[in-house]
Amino acid sequence: MIRHILLIKFKESAQLLEVDRLKSLFLSMPDKVSGVESVEWGENDSPEDKNQGFTHSVLMTFKDDDGRTNYLYHPEHEALKEVFRPLLDDLVVLDYRV
Repeated sequence: MIRHILLIKFKESAQLLEVDRLKSLFLSMPDKVSGVESVEWGENDSPEDKNQGFTHSVLMTFKDDDGRTNYLYHPEHEALKEVFRPLLDDLVVLDYRV
């Protein structure tokens, strides 16, 4: 298994409806893309104030390397990026094997 973590900082101009649409797109990936086993969406609520402006996270689990590759080049991922990019101020991506 591979975990794929996104830490997201949205532009100040990003509207809540747009962010909610993006959330729905991420959460639908396991039903649309083979090899995506699960997706979690979260909003920072840490009291430590160390998030450096990153407010949201996505945790995806891929079955294996093929699942990750399938997602990265899948048309549904491309459609998601079309919604994501205009909202995005900054992003951190980290993958690791379980």
